[in-house]
Amino acid sequence: MSRTIRIGTRDSQLALWQAKAVQGQLEYLGHSTGLVKVKSTGDLVLDKPLYELGITGIFTKTLDVALLNNEIDIAVHSLKDVPTALPKGIVQAAVLKRGNVKDILVYKDNEEFLSQEKAVIATGSLRRKAQWLNRYPTHKVTDLRGNVNLRLQKLQDNEDWNGAIFAAAGLGRIGLSQKNSIPLDWMVPAPGQGAIMIAARKEDDDILEACKAINHEETEICTTVERLFLRYLEGGCTAPIGALCQIKDEQVHLQGILLNFDGTKKIEVKRFDPLGKHGGLAKYCADSILERGGKRLMGTPGSVSEQPPHIYSTKSLTPEQELLFRDGIRVKSTDAIKIYFNRIPKASLKRPLKNVLITSKNAAEAILFNLNKEELNFGNIYCVGRKTKRFVEKNIGNVTHYENNAADLAAYFDQHFSGTELTYFCSNIRLDELPDKLAKQGVVLEEIIAYETKLDADKIEHDLKGVMFFSPSGVSSYMQINKPKGTAYCIGPTTAEEAANYFEDVKISSFPSAESLIELINSDL
Repeated sequence: MSRTIRIGTRDSQLALWQAKAVQGQLEYLGHSTGLVKVKSTGDLVLDKPLYELGITGIFTKTLDVALLNNEIDIAVHSLKDVPTALPKGIVQAAVLKRGNVKDILVYKDNEEFLSQEKAVIATGSLRRKAQWLNRYPTHKVTDLRGNVNLRLQKLQDNEDWNGAIFAAAGLGRIGLSQKNSIPLDWMVPAPGQGAIMIAARKEDDDILEACKAINHEETEICTTVERLFLRYLEGGCTAPIGALCQIKDEQVHLQGILLNFDGTKKIEVKRFDPLGKHGGLAKYCADSILERGGKRLMGTPGSVSEQPPHIYSTKSLTPEQELLFRDGIRVKSTDAIKIYFNRIPKASLKRPLKNVLITSKNAAEAILFNLNKEELNFGNIYCVGRKTKRFVEKNIGNVTHYENNAADLAAYFDQHFSGTELTYFCSNIRLDELPDKLAKQGVVLEEIIAYETKLDADKIEHDLKGVMFFSPSGVSSYMQINKPKGTAYCIGPTTAEEAANYFEDVKISSFPSAESLIELINSDL
């Protein structure tokens, strides 16, 4: 092809890096090229969150117009910014080999705020905001806009900000990788994140042929699946949706997530299909999320139900659990108890511990927050609760014995425990029943406060038909600022005993699970 390929790009440092990456590959193949810089609306309007601007493809629209007006021959985009439906007459000509897909947290001083109740995190992405609040519900997330350099500067200039979230690929490409940063392996990236996309006019065969030579097939397959997933969910820049597709051992794996805007609810899906037979993968995963309550989560930022709930749950319920309530029952759920993992001296964890007591999954997670499984040297492990046992055996080590409640475990110790010392990983708020009984048995109990429990229930101003309680601490948290209203629906006898101090009507589920508690409410109301 003899003509010079005009490469349209935004004029930010990152956009220019991406355009030059495309330029380099095309010129390596012998094509003549030139860069054409265009400023987008997304770059010009920096004082509003993206979802408030109300424009689809805010970072691509200006380049689309230039392409259709024949002012440029190709447009180079970050694929995650491109709407799933391209304008008429424009097609995806190629995607380059994908870079780092992860999000990273850049922090200013240290990362200690991750284990603290209060922190301020900056991001302009609803997806990142929702996932951060889902993991750190007491933190504040503030809006951050602008190019990468400007956002890094804003982080340094705002004294009350602890950190900001960036795409790892963006920082790395322009040489701004930060020493003070943490990869957010748990955060599901945006569909297409880390990939560079080339758009061209549908009828421009010469340009399409030139771009085809630099297309990376594996990246094309994976990002196509991700963007189909996004499209089937009818989401875009204004929905907290994440997706990551990878090819492993000739199988196409897709992980997808949908959250509500404040991060209090999320639905996840994972599935894989054989490569070449993965055509229905995206739709299957999107349908799975929609069927499990996804439509309820896809509302408007800040929207709330106009009608008060019948039931208040002191523990956040999943969308799947909320769907189990029979028609007509409205429920509100929040975590009345907030958990913060403590920093435990590594010497206390690495030493051989002959007998270990873990009474909750929170305690097990707090241990793993400080050390990984390979660094622990635990002997006999005793647990309370089947879920705790399963988690411990999967992530820490074999459980010597477990019981469903503390009283039964104390009885077991009385009959079978021959040791004299026991290390107890516990919370700052706990029942004294088990420690007291062990003390009477002559057991020396070393207590390690592995996590802090904060009482933080919502204030309920209207009448309720019932309140769902999952622990005695949940009862205490609720009663700090509320009056007893309706029936106390309790997950077990210990919780019910605490609730009976306040409620006249107390009922216990037949099995210690949220699902059993919901079944009890359905039959009762």
